[in-house]
Amino acid sequence: MSLKSLTSIENWPVPTAAAGVVRADGTVLGTHGPTAQRFPLASVTKPLAAYAVLVAYEEGAIELDEPAGPPGATVRHLLAHTSGLAFDEHRVMAPPGERRLYSNAGFEQLGDHVTKATDIPFTEYLRQAVLAPLGMTQTTLDGSPAKDAVSTVDDLLRFAAEIQAPRLLDPRTVAEAMTVQYPGTKGVLPGYGHQNPNDWGLGFEIRGSKTPHWTGTSSSPRTFGHFGQSGTFLWTDPDAGVACVALTDRAFGPWAIEAWPAFTDAVLTELR
Repeated sequence: MSLKSLTSIENWPVPTAAAGVVRADGTVLGTHGPTAQRFPLASVTKPLAAYAVLVAYEEGAIELDEPAGPPGATVRHLLAHTSGLAFDEHRVMAPPGERRLYSNAGFEQLGDHVTKATDIPFTEYLRQAVLAPLGMTQTTLDGSPAKDAVSTVDDLLRFAAEIQAPRLLDPRTVAEAMTVQYPGTKGVLPGYGHQNPNDWGLGFEIRGSKTPHWTGTSSSPRTFGHFGQSGTFLWTDPDAGVACVALTDRAFGPWAIEAWPAFTDAVLTELR
């Protein structure tokens, strides 16, 4: 099966784009563009890093509610962007659990925490725990666990199948990761302004009732995933039973705010 809706990426004002859709059983319903080309992921790195943190939790190396990050914060706070750390500075802006402060610094502290707990550099831990088992041979983390992974659509479709039907983690752990942490927490969704509430799971953004949003108007509230400032996104819609990946080489901006929701709606409409 091929999806005609995927061809609309040719109309995006970007030099290069690739996209694909996959079901939980790993069946790729369609792809378009250079799906083997490596693109910088920016913040789509975070779901990969979060998955590795959850593997460390299941292996008993860490606990979700153990201290990590700034005073009073835990691994769970860091994963859910409620540690109080600033966006790109290791500086405390609020008490843990009070505000949804989206934080690259928080994910960097998560990486440090797992490195100390396992005595394995986080880049290598991610490779051993997630990338190698899933056959993601073209994906590397070359710096910050918040934003410095490089990958392909082909590799991310493998990850997107995994988060729909987990093999590396207990499904209960993944269900927890896709459940709103600290419900009712307000915050800024980068690129989309203040959201009340600004729902987030453990490393995955949850659509909920947010408006505006980078997914489609027909995306279910349970849709979860992440987008990156390098012009990338990955979403999974449990109600539709599919996940979608799109990677580009143009930075996120007004073009993406306009193009992505219509693209997502077209994909979901074609699948109905």
